[in-house]
Amino acid sequence: MSDADHTPESLTAAWLAVPHGFFTRRGGVSEGPFASLNCSLTGRDDRAAVMENRARVATALGVTLPALIGLNQVHGAAVVTVSTPWPSGTGPRADAMVTDRPGIALSVVTADCAPVLLADEEAGVIGVAHAGWRGAIAGVLGATLSAMQLLGAVPARVVAAIGPCISQASYEVGSDVRNAVLARDPADARHLAPGRRPGRWQFDLPGYCTARLLAGGVAQAAWLGCDTLTDATRFFSHRRRTLAGEGPIGHQISAIML
Repeated sequence: MSDADHTPESLTAAWLAVPHGFFTRRGGVSEGPFASLNCSLTGRDDRAAVMENRARVATALGVTLPALIGLNQVHGAAVVTVSTPWPSGTGPRADAMVTDRPGIALSVVTADCAPVLLADEEAGVIGVAHAGWRGAIAGVLGATLSAMQLLGAVPARVVAAIGPCISQASYEVGSDVRNAVLARDPADARHLAPGRRPGRWQFDLPGYCTARLLAGGVAQAAWLGCDTLTDATRFFSHRRRTLAGEGPIGHQISAIML
């Protein structure tokens, strides 16, 4: 059922002083498995509905739709420095953005991966990153901090918020993820707990992202504590869809601006 008469629902981090929002799946016009605030332009949802959803998010942030920009996310560590917006759906292949330009809303879409918003308010520099396990291990968060520094940010002033994503209790992984985590740093075994089945582990994605950010020297980094898999009323989840044998689903959006 559509939420056509509702405004988009979003969560915020109290320690992040710049305008931002971790939007849930509620408050849009999409229907069926995409209900209702699906903001992904690469799925099977009606494009007009997605554009209306994105326009509602832009309005909630205080900008027009052209100022809300996103990426063609590829689970890597590439970062784009933004000086001017681009048309919806035409973003470069990357997983993070930074800017020092007011009025541009940087966004990522997720459905279990971690959306990470960063800001050095004093320098007037912000960043956003899409951190799944591949991107997080590959260093997308450190790359985002480095790109922010080139614009004048100081890591010791940067605060970061990790939005709704899959929790350790919900995130069973195989040896491919475990081996990738340990190959980068054996000490990161602390982010892996024994799984419920032989040859499986529970990976703490938000904890891993928090640790990588703090290792990068940020002043503060924390997770909002929302598990996308277990909260079907507020969040889309790829893992939940897979476990249930369901079809396509939508993605929630997270955004930050100066």
